[in-house]
Amino acid sequence: MDDFRTAGHAAVDLLADYLGKLPEGPVWQPVDPAARERLLTLPLPQDGRGLAELVAEIGGEVLPYPMGNGHPRFFGWVNAAPAPAGVLATLAAAAMNPSSAGGDHADVHLERTVVRWIAELAGFPHPPGGGLLTSGASMATIVALGAARNRAARQLGVDVREQGLAVLPPLTGYVSAETHSCVRKAAELLGLGSRNLRAVRTDATGHLDPADLRARVRADRAAGLHPFLAVASAGTVNTGAVDDIAAIAAVCADEGLWLHVDGAYGAFGVLDPASAHRYAGLELADSLALDPHKWLGVPVDCGCVLVRDPVELRGTFSLVPSYLRDENAGGLGWFSEYGIEQTRPFRSLKVWATVAASGRDGIARDVAHCAAMARRLGELVSAEPSLELMAPVETSIAAFRYAPDGVSDAVLNQVNQALPVAVQERGRTFVTGTLLDGREAARACLINPAVTEPDLAVLVEEAVAAGADLLTALRP
Repeated sequence: MDDFRTAGHAAVDLLADYLGKLPEGPVWQPVDPAARERLLTLPLPQDGRGLAELVAEIGGEVLPYPMGNGHPRFFGWVNAAPAPAGVLATLAAAAMNPSSAGGDHADVHLERTVVRWIAELAGFPHPPGGGLLTSGASMATIVALGAARNRAARQLGVDVREQGLAVLPPLTGYVSAETHSCVRKAAELLGLGSRNLRAVRTDATGHLDPADLRARVRADRAAGLHPFLAVASAGTVNTGAVDDIAAIAAVCADEGLWLHVDGAYGAFGVLDPASAHRYAGLELADSLALDPHKWLGVPVDCGCVLVRDPVELRGTFSLVPSYLRDENAGGLGWFSEYGIEQTRPFRSLKVWATVAASGRDGIARDVAHCAAMARRLGELVSAEPSLELMAPVETSIAAFRYAPDGVSDAVLNQVNQALPVAVQERGRTFVTGTLLDGREAARACLINPAVTEPDLAVLVEEAVAAGADLLTALRP
């Protein structure tokens, strides 16, 4: 173990230097072509190499080319900077290397605790067994919609696990244009069919319309269809909009629908006192998907699914071969009975370490800071004559476009489609693009608590400069 000890100390020093120097360098830069070629063409080694040599190669060939999300001026997609406590815990979890499917070992009991912690942070009811950690919200959504499908089939007299989908009449679900694509993917993978997801009208700022939801459900039921699911968003990926969850929950209660809330990015926004009112009704959902590896900064991968009724979850997924029976599992059984994965990584330690290092108050302070910075970015964008804020800032996403006076929408779309990459390539900050109501836009997602107002000023400055350059190129 001497080789491991020496290399381990070197690795920690290397990573501490890497994390410490991130704010001083470019936010992102393309991989050097020669380095890219080396990484792509690495031959399978014939002989092994020492750990110290491998650590040195990581430092020379991998760390110089990050995605950029550790930098405080990275505002792309919804990718967090890793919490140092989570980084350390990931190393310890890898050293233990258990399968967290079930049994009587520390990771299993710790997962039950951190799932409860996540529910408490989000303000979601948590009966014992009412959730588990997943690879991310996409897997959490598959698990939640699987349980919703199972309940709906049972209500129609079909045991879908035994009989399959062939004897099940079409089930209809209800989403909006702003619903995350993982919901459609889950519907396709579960055999529900994306054509059976009905698009509910949204208002001008992207919120699902509860009245239209009720009307569509009743029209479909009158036509002989079987409505079973509605999906609300607690922070859309485009603008961070939070649906009127309480009103949607009322429709679901009246119509007998399973309410799933996609809170992958935004559910933890409930911890911001300025935004908490937007989340009224979250506790009424049947299921909630969250990503601790987003706003909490837990190192990837770590999602979570929470449910009001653990019986529905276990009834959908439990299958215990004789070789896996374990009397030590207790009445709740194994985690593998509540989801898809059998061999499951030790995710809970990095969640525990990340949350424990900050505490509830620290997490709430970080969330509120990010949301306040996003609102400030909205103000800076609105004050800049050549930029246009595309939607009110509700959580910590600000969507905007370069839009100086006297330029046609067609030209503005060309400019703004190219704007995010142009900003990225300049190296000082990083945003990504989206499409809002047919108009190209940039979106900045603020989930790094290290972000400051000067960082926002750089983003505005770079967006204006890149936009002007792109417009000049189109109109020489």
